[in-house]
Amino acid sequence: MHDFQYRGNELFCEEVPVRGIAEIVGTPLYLYSLNTLENHFRAFQNAFSGIDHLICFSVKANSNISILRIFIRMEGGVDVVSGGELFRSMKAGASPNKIVYSGVGKREDEIEYALELPILMFNIESTQELVLIDRIAGRMKTKAPIALRVNPDVDPKTHPYISTGLKKNKFGINIQKSLDDYRLAHTLPNVKVIGVSCHIGSQLTEVGPFVEAMQRIRELVLGLRAEGMPVQYIDIGGGLGITYHQEEPPHPRDYARALMEELKEIDCTLILEPGRVIVGNAGILVTRVLYTKEGEEKNFIVVDGAMNDLIRPSLYGSYQRIQPVRRSDRPEWTADVVGPICESSDFLARDRKLSKAEQGDLLAVMSAGAYGFSMSSNYNSRPRVAEVLVAKDKFFVIRQREDYDDLIRGEVIPDFLKE
Repeated sequence: MHDFQYRGNELFCEEVPVRGIAEIVGTPLYLYSLNTLENHFRAFQNAFSGIDHLICFSVKANSNISILRIFIRMEGGVDVVSGGELFRSMKAGASPNKIVYSGVGKREDEIEYALELPILMFNIESTQELVLIDRIAGRMKTKAPIALRVNPDVDPKTHPYISTGLKKNKFGINIQKSLDDYRLAHTLPNVKVIGVSCHIGSQLTEVGPFVEAMQRIRELVLGLRAEGMPVQYIDIGGGLGITYHQEEPPHPRDYARALMEELKEIDCTLILEPGRVIVGNAGILVTRVLYTKEGEEKNFIVVDGAMNDLIRPSLYGSYQRIQPVRRSDRPEWTADVVGPICESSDFLARDRKLSKAEQGDLLAVMSAGAYGFSMSSNYNSRPRVAEVLVAKDKFFVIRQREDYDDLIRGEVIPDFLKE
């Protein structure tokens, strides 16, 4: 459920009309509902209340520090994949002992930063990374708490670009080979084995792949303990899907029930890394119609939002529901919703049945809270958009819209080019 609903013909976010925000802040803009964010996070917390667990929100889904702060205030942790995400999390007030550092390509300076805090755990993705972290921890005279991210070769039945748990994917260590790496880690003087990590993909709409992965993880944990490695944490990652179109993903409580069944008598703290399922349906992209074009073969609605603002449709061919901010009784037509970017792939929807649009209309691109702003760019030298948070009957700009000066910040013309 979410808090974007019509009152009469006008779309509201909680108790605030979306049109009113757009007139003040301008478009395009990302708009988030505090109530939806809190309810979704609480649903996860409650679903796993029967076992020791830590919910580490996946920062890559939405990295605005106000969004992170919401979950941190609710006693959540964070899952980061870069030094920048770690920095953002600390600025948002995260507790270092609730930070998990994942990611396939950690740099030395990023590892040092995490060790200085120190964080709860590194999810290590290769033998070379393991050896490097041991060396850096030794130099810093500390011990690095680690889990190996194992690749269980489970088909998540999702888009190939967001599948991460198969042998052919770049992520993790093959689960059969991982036992050798764990044995190596057990001999290294500057790392401490405390967990096993796994993440099989994103936007999963079935519980089965999670259960299959957990069964394989359980066997590995029991084997490691038999060899004297006191595994305390199982990090099952994230990946639970949401409804964009006609998907019917399981409720967090059904997901929890299935996982907890596999964790009986294991006595581990379960770490979860939800992202999309928390923020996806809690945010929308609001965009204004610039022009309409009627062609012989295609109709086009040209809006001020573009692929640089929301790349999922262009990158994955993903479906994002689009609805008017103000409903009308105009007839339907079929059109592509496209942006101003000079690429044929710049679209938010193709062949979509919508009420016939007119210049100046506002459209809401739904389910845009995850992988929306966080994947945005300045392509075509377009300033990135504003982000706004609604709390009941008030709204707050939580990221100012960029201006043209922001586009060239840090750029320098060398003296020889000035002559």
